This record gives sequence, C-alpha cells and structure tokens, in this order.
Amino acid sequence: KLEGSKSRGQLLIFGATNWDLIGRKEVPKQQAAYRNLGQNLWGPHRYGSLGGLRVRSVVSGPCAAHSLLITAEGKLWSWGEQDPSREHTWEPNSESGIHPGNPHWDKSGSVFAFGENKLGQLGLGNQTDAVPSPTQILYNGQPISKLGCGAEFSMVMDCKGNLYSFGCPEYGQLGHNSDGKFIARAQRIEYDCELLPRRVALFVERTKDGQVLPVPNVVVRDVACGANHTLVLDSQKRVFSWGFGGYGRLGHAEQKDEMVPRLVKLFDFPGRGAAQIYAGYTCSFAVSETGGLFFWGATNTSRESTMYPKAVQDLCGWKIRSLACGKSSVIVAADESTISWGPSPTFGELGYGDHKPKSSTAAQEVKTLDGIYTEQVAMGYSHSLVIARDESEAEQEKLRKLPEYNPRTL
Repeated sequence: KLEGSKSRGQLLIFGATNWDLIGRKEVPKQQAAYRNLGQNLWGPHRYGSLGGLRVRSVVSGPCAAHSLLITAEGKLWSWGEQDPSREHTWEPNSESGIHPGNPHWDKSGSVFAFGENKLGQLGLGNQTDAVPSPTQILYNGQPISKLGCGAEFSMVMDCKGNLYSFGCPEYGQLGHNSDGKFIARAQRIEYDCELLPRRVALFVERTKDGQVLPVPNVVVRDVACGANHTLVLDSQKRVFSWGFGGYGRLGHAEQKDEMVPRLVKLFDFPGRGAAQIYAGYTCSFAVSETGGLFFWGATNTSRESTMYPKAVQDLCGWKIRSLACGKSSVIVAADESTISWGPSPTFGELGYGDHKPKSSTAAQEVKTLDGIYTEQVAMGYSHSLVIARDESEAEQEKLRKLPEYNPRTL
C-alpha cells in the first residue's frame, strides 16, 4: 500500500531467509547447492548490503517468499525466492528479479507487474508462466492509488474509490459474482480467469432474515488481500469481505464463500466504524475508529476459528501504527513497542531472539527491539521486515549494536 508513506528509516530483517528450508530438516536434493545459504534469523538484523539506504516503505505478504522495498528517493528493490524456476536472489536487486505475481505502482498512478502470470494475476491480458521484468498492466482508468496481491489474484484501487480485480476467481475472491469454474475436456475443472482489471460493481449486505440487498455509494479507501480473500474499507468506515470463507476469515459468522463484497455487520454502526484493515493468510484484522484491534478467522488452523470480529484484548489501549501477517504469525508496531505472536512452527519472524521461545499464542513485546521505534512492519510467509527510525544519535547507536545479516552468495 504505497500511498505516500511518510516514514523513513533503516531496514531490519528477521525470520526465514532460505525458503527451501521452511518446514524441512534439510534442503531437497536438487537444491543441494543452496544448503548453506540463508539461515533462520531469530532476532532483528541490519541488512548488510543496504546499510546506507533510507527506506520509505517495505512490502511483502502472507503468501510471499520475497520482499520489495522503496527507498526515500523512490527506487524499488526486490529480493527473495524466484519460484517457479527455483532460482534465488538473496541479495536485493534494484528493480529486477522474477517474483510471484506482484503489481507495483509508480508516481503517475500507473501500475507495473512482474512475476508469475499463469492465471492472469498480472493484468496483462494473457496467461503466461512468468513475466521477468516490470510491465505496465492493461488499464486506462483514473490514476491508481492502492493495490493488493493475493495468492493468485490482484486488486487495484483508483483515486476515485473504484476497485478493479484480476486473476483467479476460484473462491469468488475477484468479487464478480462467480467462481469462474467450468468443466474442461476430460472432465477437468478449470477457471475462467480475469486477464484484465475488471471493476467490482456490486456491494451487498445480508439482512437478519436472509435478504441480500445492494449497498449503494461504496467509495473504496483501502484494500487488503489474504491468500484467497479480500477486505475493503470504504469512505463511510464500513468493511466488506469476500472470497474463501474457510476458518471464518470473512467475519460473517459462517464459512460460506462469498462471490461479491459483503458488509461486515460489526463495523456498520455510528462511532463503531473501522480505520484500518489488514488481511492474513487465513485471517483478517481491523482497527476501529476508536483504536481497538479486532480479529477474525484463524492464525492457528488446528485450533478453533473466530467466526466474526472480536476485540484482541492483549492489545487493548495500544495505538496501532502498522500491522502485518505472515502464514500464521502477526507483527504490530504500536506506541513505542513492536509486538508479535504466532503458533509453532515459526522461523524467527516473531523476532524474540536466540535461545528464547520461538513461538507464542499470546501477543508479546519484541524485547530485541527495545528502544527502537518501528515506523512500519511487513511480513512475508515466514520473515519480517521493519523500518526502524534512525533520526537521533541515540537511535542510530542502538541500531549499530544489532548484528548484520549478509547473505552468502553461491
């Protein structure tokens, strides 16, 4: 979400840095060359090769084994797992690399996309394995001000509050009232993917007696994508959700997939609206206009799911600046602290440090970041990125004391 981030600072990283090791004791045979690359970082590290860089924004996502950052001067850097070819770029590259479908945005409001495009998730009008360099999406509406990426679909929002979606419609996550399923030859189920940005035209609410009514005048202000679901915040502080309903991640007290954006009832009351939205892999968060954090869905899918928005008691009274989710972990920047939690297995993305508990089901302060002011947090599938403020001499000194991570090259 790139709308003129005002933060500036140094990049810190922790968590998994070798994606081939996630969930495995060792790297698979065909990846033997990468065996000694990229250990799990259990606490915050400065990123060696980016030492002098002032960072304005960091981006990753709950499905992403890659990262993007935007410098204070507006340069884009990228690094991470280059699936599907299984190539790796451990060193950040300025504006290069193939990464899982990732539209990106420039000052003029144009969007460029690169990475996997098997299901049309780059909005280029075709379905191809991979697009290796940034390519402008086929869109000629109003300038785009925000965007979101799911596992195999993308959303863009224009400056007038219209929302467009493209990619795979399998669970209704595109919001066009269809899951796009059709029976292809040999009885195979395939999906009619949207290859170009298509406007999301209908927003609905469901009444107590089950009637579905259109909601008029939805002006979209923010969008967030999970693996297979989408959240929207509108100008009236209402929240809509749609797509995959499993684990209650849509917040409608049922696990049904929703094919069009549906109003989340809890935030549709005067003084009870939402101010921020965030989507995890199988969960959702909203910060209310009074500052309370609400959660629904599941971070631990082996436990009970939360079927509708509930207040996160652990964070009651904290002023939340930034929140990000990985596959099942959560990180929050609030007041002077950084807070994280997530069930096992974790790979260091909680940042608790060496020889400390690796996971936590309750929200915990990240003590390794004591005295470091976090401007913004981002989280990938199993790694975390933090922009740490470095304005005062004391802040810089604190950061200098952190260990440095230097990816080993082959």
